[in-house]
Amino acid sequence: MRLFIATPKKDQPKVRVLSLFDGLSASYIALQRAGYVVDSYISSEIDRYCIQVSENNYPDIKRVGDITDWKSWDVDYSKIDLVIGGFPCQSWSVSGRGLGDKDPRGMLFWTMLDVMKTVMKANPKAHYLMENVKMKREFEQYITHHTEQALPNVNKYLINASLFSAQNRQRNYWTNIEADTSQIKDKGIVLKDILEIDGYVDRDKSHCLDANYFKGGNLKSYFEKHRRQLVFSDNGLCHVGDADIKANQSTKRVYHPDGKAPTLTTMGGGHREPKILCGALRGRYKANGKTEQQLELRKDSKTNSLTTVQKDNLVIEEEQLTYRKLTTKECSRLQTIPDSYCFDGISNTQKYKMLGNSFCVSVVAWLFENLKNQEEK
Repeated sequence: MRLFIATPKKDQPKVRVLSLFDGLSASYIALQRAGYVVDSYISSEIDRYCIQVSENNYPDIKRVGDITDWKSWDVDYSKIDLVIGGFPCQSWSVSGRGLGDKDPRGMLFWTMLDVMKTVMKANPKAHYLMENVKMKREFEQYITHHTEQALPNVNKYLINASLFSAQNRQRNYWTNIEADTSQIKDKGIVLKDILEIDGYVDRDKSHCLDANYFKGGNLKSYFEKHRRQLVFSDNGLCHVGDADIKANQSTKRVYHPDGKAPTLTTMGGGHREPKILCGALRGRYKANGKTEQQLELRKDSKTNSLTTVQKDNLVIEEEQLTYRKLTTKECSRLQTIPDSYCFDGISNTQKYKMLGNSFCVSVVAWLFENLKNQEEK
């Protein structure tokens, strides 16, 4: 059994936690990363696979079940220091149906707010943290307004996980934790930094491989003629081609390893896992004795082996652009969750789902670090 319960250090602050929609207990990881000792942790979660992963790592967690049964929970709310919850996003997200709290899942926002209001009434010194997706302005204002009506000292932050990881993931946070998001320094982490397989080698990082390269050929003249450069969007993405699969346009996209990954979703089948480019640019001898750049692509999700033996390498004249999906370990790294946290006894389908539903741990750990500094003053 792999446990992530850290050995407490002297003078580390202790915290008693109630985690709503707890998922795989990423809040526990974030608290430890921020330097807290978790004195008690109460979890409300119904997904059995998330519970299985969470219990494997933190068997000390107390479980209270479905949040809709909260009025029957055996919980002393006066002893809760921190209540945290990421209420279901499907009805609030711009990629969802946009029904808000007219969707039963959207109504759970109110249930969570009732629990948080109860905690704050029982312990006015407690802290709360709500998390959800970036949404249309109407919904954002609606949630902010009603949160301010129910809870004291509401601060709202929009933080992109791309500052902490290789993933573009904008999330809203409502909390009474004081923080200055302008002080966050970009760690400069990109996709290639989290790959467990070296899926890409580029002799000139200013060149961007895109769907127009699929026929191979003389890339040197292509670069010189078209002046191809890496073109990143404002959020760090670099879409370089489309996978040859039956899916919508956003699902087909293949990304450059020098950029960021798109936001992780639950990735429930249908090739929805983010995809990265696999291949390499190599200098190869041509029939005329000259060396020219040639794009060599593979179909086994690995790069070509570097070698000085030229006769062992053949020029690939025509190939389809190849790609591979991010592995579950790489998706864990995008969420800054330890590699071995989601252990081997869980199927990849369930791992992708729980990781997509989770938050970026390092973002929440940063907020908890601000809380720790706030309490020490």
